[in-house]
Amino acid sequence: MNYTIAILLATLLLAVIFVAIRLYLNLRHLRSRYAPIIDLDAELAKVRDQLTSTKRDRQELVSENERQRAQLTQEYQRARTTYETLKREVSLLEENLEDISFGLYKPHFSFQTSEEYKTKLEALRDQERLLIRGGLATACPVQWTVGGSKKEGERMAKQNTKLLLRAFNGECDAALAKVSWNNIVQMEERIRKSCEVINQLGTVTKVSITQEYLRLKIDELRLTHEYEEKRYQEQEEQRRLRQQIREEEKVQREAEKAREEAEREEMRYQKALEKARAEASRATGEQLQELNDKMRSLEAQLEEAHKQKERAISRAELTKSGNVNVISNIGSFGEHVYKVGMTRRLEPMERISELGDASVPFPFDVHAMIYSENAPELETAFHEFLGERRINLSNSRKEFFQITLDEIEKFAKERGLKVEFTKLAEAKEYRETVAMRQQKTSPGVQESEKFPPSLFANASAPSQGEQFSPIR
Repeated sequence: MNYTIAILLATLLLAVIFVAIRLYLNLRHLRSRYAPIIDLDAELAKVRDQLTSTKRDRQELVSENERQRAQLTQEYQRARTTYETLKREVSLLEENLEDISFGLYKPHFSFQTSEEYKTKLEALRDQERLLIRGGLATACPVQWTVGGSKKEGERMAKQNTKLLLRAFNGECDAALAKVSWNNIVQMEERIRKSCEVINQLGTVTKVSITQEYLRLKIDELRLTHEYEEKRYQEQEEQRRLRQQIREEEKVQREAEKAREEAEREEMRYQKALEKARAEASRATGEQLQELNDKMRSLEAQLEEAHKQKERAISRAELTKSGNVNVISNIGSFGEHVYKVGMTRRLEPMERISELGDASVPFPFDVHAMIYSENAPELETAFHEFLGERRINLSNSRKEFFQITLDEIEKFAKERGLKVEFTKLAEAKEYRETVAMRQQKTSPGVQESEKFPPSLFANASAPSQGEQFSPIR
């Protein structure tokens, strides 16, 4: 019994020893594994130090990045400024219309004739010569001496003055030779830039072009430009007057020709009537009846010839009578573009045919022909009404307007004009051309499909307000 208990106790003791050894080994393993974090305060301090270091490194990187960005931005701005300056300077020397910013030139002078501009230009050049002779075209505030000699210093300054003036005047002459309506602003800037560059070249000797002389050169450029523009306007006006005179002469010739033809017709019918009356005085029976019928017919024809003669004489005396026409050319100018003009010819369609000559690819179509005893006044009224729709705002002689035909017709009715408007433009040659092109691109098109409905659908004008706002 005691022996059994001793064995059990020994077994239990061994088990306890085994468990203790196992726990000891596990504890050693855990201790070796988690040794770095056993001291929590030390580990936390270490992590905090690492975080502080990381934040400091990040802040340094951000500061360096900001510094580099600021430096690159400054370099870019300097480079951009240099580029824009060089581009502007190059554009002053280039004659490329695509690089020119078009704008309306505001005249600086208000003379009425080209002769006044010419007189002012000559007076301005006299002022320039006076400034040069008086030594006021350039400035040199320093009194130079060469080898201790003031005279040699003055001679050197005078030579430098001549050199700068010669260079500047050459630049100005080049600008004057090239100035036109589309580069006047560039030429002004070119003269100013030339003055600036030449003055920089004279900084060593302290010689410079004065602002007074620069102002005179700018005024000379402007006067030259406006003088040429005024000459062009006068030439255009003279051309218009010559055309008007030719048109008036043609109208007078037509009226005189119509009067002469009417007089010849009247004389022919008068002679035929007198002859018939003489024959009737000797005729009897059926022959007399035939002659009476013939005389009545001749009297009617004589009366009509007399009326034509009176109309021709009246038309020749009414120097303002004529026709205001509304025409279109959709093949040349597109839809909803109308020309409203005037002709005083006896046959107004002759003028329409002339307008549709070789200068345009297709003939014009007539939408309305309005007769008036004062055609110029009626034409002016139409042009004032259509003023906001004028296509060419620069030249009032170009009588083309973008508007619907309904609006033109409405205005005509408001003035009490009795006229019928043809809404659909025939445009025969244009429509045939479109059909021929369609036929070439589509060989299988049937004969009945030559003129598709859409071809004519586009020809009708839209209702008022669809595409154009009403004229105010």
